[in-house]
Amino acid sequence: MAKTGSDDLIVIARAVRPHGLKGEIVAELLTDFPQRFEDVDELIIVSPSGERNAVALEDFWFQKDRVVLKLAGYDDVDRAKTLVGHAFAVPESDRVPLEPDEFYDWELEGCTVKVGEKSIGEVRSVMRTGGAEILVISDEAGKEQLIPLAESIVVKIDPAAKTIVVDPPEGLLEL
Repeated sequence: MAKTGSDDLIVIARAVRPHGLKGEIVAELLTDFPQRFEDVDELIIVSPSGERNAVALEDFWFQKDRVVLKLAGYDDVDRAKTLVGHAFAVPESDRVPLEPDEFYDWELEGCTVKVGEKSIGEVRSVMRTGGAEILVISDEAGKEQLIPLAESIVVKIDPAAKTIVVDPPEGLLEL
């Protein structure tokens, strides 16, 4: 899931194309919890320019690895086409709770990464490679570092303080 703007929204899907003739829209899933749609009555449509509009979710179903959404007021293919490229979000307060040692990517992105008290950069993104999660960190000069999100390396994560403390093995930061 991705977090948007300053109003604390979490993007859970992005419109890809219209579906059928009744205004349904196919959307790419951006949530690890697709079952969440069962409890959603309203989605917030976020345009590429950042405009927001709440709309009732009338129905949904899954099609392969995507979700098809039927939204109130979108009753034909032309109206549905206007949504292509828009994001569908829910308030952060409606996020699915995680275990205490689990974090959403957007909670880690923007965190300052430190070795002891020395900052080595900021988390730009979280990369997934075959079951492993890797923090992609950029320093002030724009140089990129990759640090595995492993218990043996990541000592402390404090998303509220936007800090992550790591104890990298010798040579990791020189790669």
